[in-house]
Amino acid sequence: MIRSHTAGVARRLLFASMCAALTFAAVNVRAADAFALSSPGLADGGTLDSSHAASANNCGGGNVSPALQWRNTPAGTKSYAITIFDPDGAKGLGIVHWVMYGVAPSATGLGAGVTPAGSVAGTNRTGGPGYYGPCPPVGDIPHHYVAQVYALDLAPDALPAGLTRDALLAAMKDHVLAAASTVLRYGR
Repeated sequence: MIRSHTAGVARRLLFASMCAALTFAAVNVRAADAFALSSPGLADGGTLDSSHAASANNCGGGNVSPALQWRNTPAGTKSYAITIFDPDGAKGLGIVHWVMYGVAPSATGLGAGVTPAGSVAGTNRTGGPGYYGPCPPVGDIPHHYVAQVYALDLAPDALPAGLTRDALLAAMKDHVLAAASTVLRYGR
């Protein structure tokens, strides 16, 4: 009786171990297949060089948008939207550096300084269109710039030009198939 009880416990432990291994493998496969965003040459949390900083107000940069690359686009994607937001800016109230949408579904990324043909410019922190580079106050700890890409079920021409980040987020509600982000840093 003791031997059969021990064998039963061993079988249950073996079964539990196998289930855990299969679950772990399934989670890893799903993570590898997840919609993902990166900035080529920079790890998540990597530091931008000064070419990406603003060129105005003695920020010392070239105002060149960073390169972004995404993979594992979900089925049904009709366009992409991209934002870059600094949650540290304006003393924690945040600053919008880039709002762009209507990016063609065939795109898999953007080169540094590239605005794709046919894309639609939203409104950045200056009240104007396009990318506006980082310019944190001198001496602040490096700010975090959250770059996000949204895969949408909206046609590239579905939204009007000039949307603010908040208006874009409201317009995208119920149209986001997947989203991915990466964090970039910059300080002076």
